[in-house]
Amino acid sequence: MSDQTSRAICIDQHGGPEQLKLVQVPVGDPGPGEIRIRHRAVGLNFIDVYQRSGLYPMQLPVQLGMEAAGVVEAVGAGVTHLRVGDRAAYASQPPGSYCDLRVMPAKCVCRLPADIDFVTGAAMMLKGLTAQYLLRRCQPQGGLNAGDFVLFHAAAGGVGLIASQWAKALGLRLIGTAGSDQKCALALANGAEFAINYAKEDFLARVKDITAGKGVKVVYDSVGKDTWDKSLDCLSPFGLMVSFGNASGPVAPFAPGILGPKGSIYVTRQTLFSHITTRESTQAMADELFAVVSSGQVKVHIAQRYKLEDVQQAHRDLEARKTTGCTVLTL
Repeated sequence: MSDQTSRAICIDQHGGPEQLKLVQVPVGDPGPGEIRIRHRAVGLNFIDVYQRSGLYPMQLPVQLGMEAAGVVEAVGAGVTHLRVGDRAAYASQPPGSYCDLRVMPAKCVCRLPADIDFVTGAAMMLKGLTAQYLLRRCQPQGGLNAGDFVLFHAAAGGVGLIASQWAKALGLRLIGTAGSDQKCALALANGAEFAINYAKEDFLARVKDITAGKGVKVVYDSVGKDTWDKSLDCLSPFGLMVSFGNASGPVAPFAPGILGPKGSIYVTRQTLFSHITTRESTQAMADELFAVVSSGQVKVHIAQRYKLEDVQQAHRDLEARKTTGCTVLTL
């Protein structure tokens, strides 16, 4: 029986970054369908902020963190796709990756290819799998084809930089938005064909101009409240509005009747965790992600690194929109 302990970041009440506490927790042996994994790096994501603040209420106390990479130390009964000593990475429920060592369900843990290092693996799983389901699974009527316009908000963020490169590889014409000229330049350098600084410009007017008034087939929106209304007006008839986050706050309730006059458009609210409910789906998505990263078509930009004990500052910087690309906690 394992009697190991691990450093971990926990909260016992919702609130600001000051609620993030560094504690020692016991770590036992994996049960059926579980593994024990020793982390080498941990990914930081906006969902962690939502869970900490209470926007996504959690049963407390809770250990935070949704993705990491490391080495499998022990394997429970019934786990066949992983072995002790395997390099592995994951984006997975339940939370708990902000730690050195944990026991967790094995079904969403994937073997990490030898040519992808641990820090990249930790940084890319949640954001990369999100980009995968957005571009490959959230399709408008008739699908997405080379030459089609799509609008991607927060294009210089972790998901945005991966999605911009992936969209270019697919032949899509991605229009990115960001909140500064520096972030717009970063989006353009990573595959966006156009970039709009929505702090300075009316992104709706620019999108209409770029598309000769036709609009885009899909809008991918993790910003939420601040971009919602104009995003709907950016869509071409039968276009698809894909909401997958609330960085500026949750979208206000709206009447479905508005969708008809705007072109009989579609609206969907997506989460990664609906797409990775099975081992097979998770692996299929990860295989596509690993392939585009290993080929060099998508480069994972790790722009910020913090020590585990500095996680409060990492959350402050993330909420203040000071970050670009991916952020990791080093152990």
